[in-house]
Amino acid sequence: MAEAATTRRSRITPEREAELYAAVLDLLREVGYDALTMDAVAARTRSSKATLYRQWGGKAELVVKAMRHQKRGRVADIDTGSLRGDFHALVTHEDDCHMEQNSALMRGLAMAVHGNPDLLKAFRELLVEPELVEFRRVLQRAADRGEIRADNPANDFVLHMMIGAFAARTLIDELPPTQEFLLSYIDAVVLPALGA
Repeated sequence: MAEAATTRRSRITPEREAELYAAVLDLLREVGYDALTMDAVAARTRSSKATLYRQWGGKAELVVKAMRHQKRGRVADIDTGSLRGDFHALVTHEDDCHMEQNSALMRGLAMAVHGNPDLLKAFRELLVEPELVEFRRVLQRAADRGEIRADNPANDFVLHMMIGAFAARTLIDELPPTQEFLLSYIDAVVLPALGA
């Protein structure tokens, strides 16, 4: 299966793939998930619909992989030598403008996920589960350095805390998430919960 996926992807250059993902996210912001069609993606990207289906299988996988691609840095790739430094580096990888755009995108997709099993499955498999794995690696490094206890129950809720702050900022404060807000949240909530 992995071999088949590699074969499918080999025909598109990384640059072209990035263009396609950017176009998908633009369309998603414009029309929302339910109204986004593979026909519209094909027209916007000057691709054939058959190519899109061959490469991504369907709309759900394409959308979630586009979201994963646009993330500005993987959690596991950051290693500053401290847990606080790692979390701060993660937040500062993305400027406030991108955070606001991504916040709106996530709110829209959160609604669509509840009514679309294919999107939910792709979202969990391609975005949530890899993020959980990456956060666990960061926390394990912090435990290995003696910054946190490996058995702290809060370790299992780090992704929940981070996504919660990101999503709730607009709902509660009617403001977009910003670097300043998230850095403060990490220092006031996440690190104390982890005992760091």
